[in-house]
Amino acid sequence: MSPNMQMQTNAGGGLGKMFSRAISGESVFQNTYTAKNGIGEIAFASSVPGNILPVQISASKTIVAQKSAYLASEAGVSLSVFFQKKIGAGFFGGEGFIMQKLSGSGTAFLEIDGSIIEYDLNAGESMIVDTGYLAAMDATCSIDIETVKGIGNALLGGEGIFNTRVSGPGHVWLQTMPISSLAGSVRPFITTGS
Repeated sequence: MSPNMQMQTNAGGGLGKMFSRAISGESVFQNTYTAKNGIGEIAFASSVPGNILPVQISASKTIVAQKSAYLASEAGVSLSVFFQKKIGAGFFGGEGFIMQKLSGSGTAFLEIDGSIIEYDLNAGESMIVDTGYLAAMDATCSIDIETVKGIGNALLGGEGIFNTRVSGPGHVWLQTMPISSLAGSVRPFITTGS
């Protein structure tokens, strides 16, 4: 960051907001960066290999993202917890019961594992996604789970028993390498000391 940037750590909205951030996988405290005496510059990095996705949040565009996707935002963006209402999707959908909701007004930055693939779904349209690959979606979208058809496919196909169904209308962001998949791919190459 440029030398004129000043950081202040605070609770960011009181006890309720602290609790909401903790449940959604974020730190209970927030850092606020302010440029003093002119224009400043600051950069943020992703915690895993992937991309940082800037998303414009407005009164008509609220985003629901995977737990811990939030990286940073302008002061007008509010981060809160989003509870998955469908029990099956919460247990088996790969995204869990608790997701992050970004509302308000301003630019938010999300961490996406791997590359970003984007789709627009019209009302009544849906797509099937491997569990864990849904990074974010417009709040107008909904998710549910769907079992993989055929016992052989479910047990021998290597893709698991459940998939996530995302239904429109709205914009959807998928990620190509969820951290859980990356960890599974790297695990055989990690040796433990003996």
